[in-house]
Amino acid sequence: MKERIYLFDTTLRDGQQTPGIDFSVEDKIAIAKMLDEFGIDYVEGGYPGANPTDTEFFGKKRTEKARFVAFGMTKRAGVSASNDPGLTALLQAQSDAICLVAKSWDYHVRVALGCSNEENLEAIRTSVEAVVQSGREAMIDCEHFFDGYKANPGYALACAKTAYDAGARWVVLCDTNGGTQPPEIRDIVAAVIAHGVPGANLGIHAHNDTGQAVANSLAAVEAGVRQVQGTLNGIGERCGNANLVTLIPTLALKEAYNRRFETAIDADRLQELTQLSHSFDELLNRSPDHQMPYVGASAFATKAGIHASALLKDPRTYEHVTPESVGNLRKVMVSDQGGKANFINALKRRGIVVSKDDPKLDRLISIVKEREATGYAYEGADASFAILAQRILGSVPDFFLVDSFRVMVERRFDANGKLKTVSEAVVKVSVDGETMMSVAEGHGPVNALDLALRKDLGKYQSEIEDLELVDYKVRILNGGTGAVTRVLIESVDATGARWWTVGVSDNIIDASFQALMDSIVFKLLKNRDQAGLAAAE
Repeated sequence: MKERIYLFDTTLRDGQQTPGIDFSVEDKIAIAKMLDEFGIDYVEGGYPGANPTDTEFFGKKRTEKARFVAFGMTKRAGVSASNDPGLTALLQAQSDAICLVAKSWDYHVRVALGCSNEENLEAIRTSVEAVVQSGREAMIDCEHFFDGYKANPGYALACAKTAYDAGARWVVLCDTNGGTQPPEIRDIVAAVIAHGVPGANLGIHAHNDTGQAVANSLAAVEAGVRQVQGTLNGIGERCGNANLVTLIPTLALKEAYNRRFETAIDADRLQELTQLSHSFDELLNRSPDHQMPYVGASAFATKAGIHASALLKDPRTYEHVTPESVGNLRKVMVSDQGGKANFINALKRRGIVVSKDDPKLDRLISIVKEREATGYAYEGADASFAILAQRILGSVPDFFLVDSFRVMVERRFDANGKLKTVSEAVVKVSVDGETMMSVAEGHGPVNALDLALRKDLGKYQSEIEDLELVDYKVRILNGGTGAVTRVLIESVDATGARWWTVGVSDNIIDASFQALMDSIVFKLLKNRDQAGLAAAE
């Protein structure tokens, strides 16, 4: 019979320590729902009493299936558990479980708490007992446990054993500074178990300061722990926490683990992993990490011709798991390194069947390689490639024609005497022979041009109302003020689909306009199911 690994998410608490991230109550409610529906066992919501947001969030239970966890400190030395305001706030929170952070490194006990080792042990014992008596599940985060063990093994073990003996369901060993190595994790976990705390009651909380938080978490599982803590997409202070989006599929799909262990995430739920990861990034208003294991846009992508040829014969040649198992897509990209196999496969996924002997295919490959030599990057702009391919191998409707555009940047004093820079764009387009001229001001020339272009497209206007540009990247391809510039634009619509378009010119405005036009054309093709799956992910 397989042993159960329990998944504990601390995105809403430890993940909020990430620079630039500050969750509102509404954000927390939305994220808790996402985690609950996905099947996480424990959702740690924050620190009630520490700030108004967390206090309001814990005014009611926020999960239906997952155990809702409140986080806080053990009682202070010299104050009884019943008279400690912090512990009282925790006991009043609407939660299923309470996670208490406790010092387990004697150096921190002396310097941070300013009390004796014995007083700290007493605080751990009485705080855990108070949680148990309240009817909630009790757990302890043994902060700096691994560093504490290396400095004073006896005391670190005493902290863990005191919490367990007092009734803690979980004793979580924390690599708070993130510097412990996997072999050390294994040895120290084994020592804790030998000291009398069963692995079935142990958890691991790893930080990623040496890039090994996932490896350390897996090492702890191998050594005996049965609860794994982490965050969505690995967010967290400094270098982040163990990434649950990487840990979960590794536990589920790799034989070294799935033959021995099981989690609450079954095969059907695992297929929602990519959507969960990307939805979370969307909530944070940031672009997903393309190279994130399992769920990144590049996780199952290749552009080398020999790799693409092998993938066509058997995907297992260059894939460690199937992309469908985690809800991702296989992507064979086109670039100047690509052979015919890349192009044929990329076109096939867009519903375009072409023979390898078709002269149009040779022409497409020649144009792509020629353009990439001048600075285009179709491997990062799949939508622009889809448009180019269809124009050469088939046809793309002339939805609209741009007769002309003009951008003006003026620096002037406003009515209050303040110096300001104003950008204005004028775009003249024709739709079905009807000419329309649009004018718009924006935050910079590219924004003004974007607003003007999308201001009036006649009968197509309603189709692009949900089109939004979410990222804009500029790269200078050579030196000097007359340098060739490449612009990459990422777009999204109401369906959540994302696509990338590219423009290249020695004029940054012209390069931007090329990418903007491709974005709109792709959206219109997509609305007609002519865009292809691979370009909009």
